Amino acid sequence: MISDLHIEVSARENISYLKKAYYTPPFKVADIREDKRDPTLQLMLMSSSPGVLDGDEYRMKIELEEGCSLSLETQSYQRLFTMQTGASQHLSLHMADNCSFSYLPHPVVPHKNSNFSSRNKINMEKNCSLIWGEVLSCGRKLNGEEFEYAKYHTITEIFIHGKLIIKENLLSRPSMDQVHALGQMEGYTHQASFIFLNENADKETIKRMSFEYLTQQEAITSGVSAAPQSGIIVRILGNKAEQLHGILKKLAEIVKETL
Repeated sequence: MISDLHIEVSARENISYLKKAYYTPPFKVADIREDKRDPTLQLMLMSSSPGVLDGDEYRMKIELEEGCSLSLETQSYQRLFTMQTGASQHLSLHMADNCSFSYLPHPVVPHKNSNFSSRNKINMEKNCSLIWGEVLSCGRKLNGEEFEYAKYHTITEIFIHGKLIIKENLLSRPSMDQVHALGQMEGYTHQASFIFLNENADKETIKRMSFEYLTQQEAITSGVSAAPQSGIIVRILGNKAEQLHGILKKLAEIVKETL
């Protein structure tokens, strides 16, 4: 099934609001902002489907007009069900000048023989701020489906003023790769990534504060790198999806405090 989502956000008196929301099943969008005076629009992306099914194609487009701020959340874990042909998702994000966008979706749980590909294209203009994260689990661990999915492939490209700044290419094929080998998962079962970009950020301060926080967390291995532009890129290995998702949300709080 082909499913479309199109969100447009505008601003009035420095308060962002939902200008347009078009979606087809199983997508739904809800405004969850409690304080209407909060300049940041908070939206929850919901789905009436229990998860991504074989043959599904998700097409998502998000546009932020100048001076907008959007925090997009998800309702629950994204389950990728058993597949024969595969499923895909394409997300396009455009941020005009002076915009901010935050997206830390719930962890992905790929079931046995699932095959999923995702492509994210992010375009940022002048003086924008981006918080972006992802958590991938090994599958239904308690059901004995550890690394039994066929393929998980996600490509994220981030452009600033039309120039490619970051390209992340995550490809996991457990039946073909030595997932526990040196340089791969190394005995861990879950992985997470976190990207923060802001032209006005002090990346050395952010890098130091993020590293100090991560070193205090138990049962994980992590690394923090300075991004090509002002910001950081974080990679984390662990064994619990909820823990890694919580870490990403805390990192988001840390980087916001430095602005």
